[in-house]
Amino acid sequence: QVQLVESGGGLVRPGGSLRLSCAASVNIDSFYRMDWYRQAPGKQRDLVATISRSGNTMHADSVKGRFTISRDVAKNTVSLEMNSLNSEDTAVYYCKAKDTWRDYWGQGTQVTVSS
Repeated sequence: QVQLVESGGGLVRPGGSLRLSCAASVNIDSFYRMDWYRQAPGKQRDLVATISRSGNTMHADSVKGRFTISRDVAKNTVSLEMNSLNSEDTAVYYCKAKDTWRDYWGQGTQVTVSS
């Protein structure tokens, strides 16, 4: 049974930083990619960043230069370092993992950027 558990969300002031973590219940090398998505109220769920098994990364234009995705195989964790946060980053952030057969989603963690 694959489980993904996100953590690290919270309330932060504009310009602040947060680090989100996604802990997997299995070896993350079993996934050929892992992603962070976000969904703001009333909006669709958008891809924020992705990291492949080989470590190749991609970041959405809206977060490029501010967010960094990384993976720690020893801890079975994928992280999202978020800097220079602004109100448009307010959303529920979800972790997704993809293996040969299906996608797996975490339950999400709320990030609120407000003064």
